[in-house]
Amino acid sequence: MPLLRLLPAWLCAVLALHIIGAKMATAYAAPLPLSVHAALDAAGLPPDALALAVLPVEGRFPRWLVQAARPMQPGSTMKLVTTAVALDLLGPNHRGNTELLSTADVRDGVLQGDLVLRGGADPELGLPQLWALLGELRRQGVREIAGDVLIDRTLFQPPRADIGLPPFDEAPEFPYNGIPDALQLDANLLEVELESDASGRVRARAWPPLPALEIDANAMVPSARPCADWDEDWQSPPEVSESAGVLRVALRGGFPPACSQRVRLHLLDRLALNERQVRWVWQTMGGTWSGRAREAEAPAQARLLARRQSRPWGEVLRTLNKRSDNPLTRLLYLQLGAPAMAQAPQRNTADLSADRVRQWFADHGIDTAGLVLDNGSGLSRSERITPLQLARLLQVAWQGPHAPDLLMSLPVAGIDGTMRNRLKQGPATGWARLKTGTLRNAVALAGYVRDTQGHWWVMAAMVNHDEASRKGRPVLDALAEEVARHGARLGPRPASVGPHEEGP
Repeated sequence: MPLLRLLPAWLCAVLALHIIGAKMATAYAAPLPLSVHAALDAAGLPPDALALAVLPVEGRFPRWLVQAARPMQPGSTMKLVTTAVALDLLGPNHRGNTELLSTADVRDGVLQGDLVLRGGADPELGLPQLWALLGELRRQGVREIAGDVLIDRTLFQPPRADIGLPPFDEAPEFPYNGIPDALQLDANLLEVELESDASGRVRARAWPPLPALEIDANAMVPSARPCADWDEDWQSPPEVSESAGVLRVALRGGFPPACSQRVRLHLLDRLALNERQVRWVWQTMGGTWSGRAREAEAPAQARLLARRQSRPWGEVLRTLNKRSDNPLTRLLYLQLGAPAMAQAPQRNTADLSADRVRQWFADHGIDTAGLVLDNGSGLSRSERITPLQLARLLQVAWQGPHAPDLLMSLPVAGIDGTMRNRLKQGPATGWARLKTGTLRNAVALAGYVRDTQGHWWVMAAMVNHDEASRKGRPVLDALAEEVARHGARLGPRPASVGPHEEGP
């Protein structure tokens, strides 16, 4: 009290209002619903494994806060951070691109030097799109490339973040583990057809049949698993060897008899894969090329020969969030840092992206204490965010101009995406738009929930525990159902401006 007497009256008033506001917010946060307690008990999870924040989409007073300021592993709900910040900073019309360039002249149908294939973070560059690009070169009269094909990935630093990076888990070949680069041709995946006869003998081939590549499945043995669970007996990593310029990939492990699967896997170094992809596409359209592919930056004086643009990221987000696509998210996250590279060319692009995300949080008054950023996808052992930070981000996004783009991208409870088999019957079905997150020791659920009175809420809830991936989802679903069923009941009703909301 003596200290307060020394302060100006206006400052005392501000401090008093701040303290009163904090106490009111805490008072309005209702006790955790019994249904969520029951779900925790049924799962055998301790109460301190759960942290959550449920807030109205507009307003100060929380509905529920439980360990809301505790940094948690968010799993793929971290994609909401990358999505919301990218929509605000890059805009939904931001596009990636891919270019063909050269410094060489064309004489008698021969490009008299190197061809540059430059990546501009095109999220949809597959073999059909590469065919269209090289087709434009053929349309210009080029039938032979006399030099090499230079693969330019220098939009990001380092250009090959995959080199020397320890694998996230024991299955680095599978698509979710993809580490993007600025070219990202066909997601750096090789499509393989696996087929076994009744005796269990396995035959494998790459599709398309890329040149100088052999897939050997002779070491694979019959498995007793159902065909749908073929990957349970997969052995990682496959053995890759080279002889006389031909790459041989030896697959290992078990495979069920009388089974057929078509899978896309990371089996080759991406430069070796890119060379074979370009060569196959060029040959199919009658072109000739006797050079090789190599990593290099496009010469400054190179002229543009052909260019393609991707769809706007605002459309690609639907795939990113509904399928929870890690490589796409990581590619978008890197684009947040790319504009700053001109002023900081020696810095890692991912670090520049983290700087921009933190600045965005600060610009919107969201505390960043405890926030740990890695690759923006949640496929990380280090990324952390508090439920309150994530809920506040969702509040800001709801009130921003790109809220429809964000909502469109989120899975709908009981309908599609990663939520198609959850919350299938209840008040949340067809209304709640929620991003899921799953790691071995973490599950999460975050997004927007509409209650039965028509009010919208943001929720961000996470379970971190060694048994989270096996037991945690029913707890999060119980919370979402509770918000949908009783959101505004027992909590503060959104303020109206008059008796009939028609004015003071």
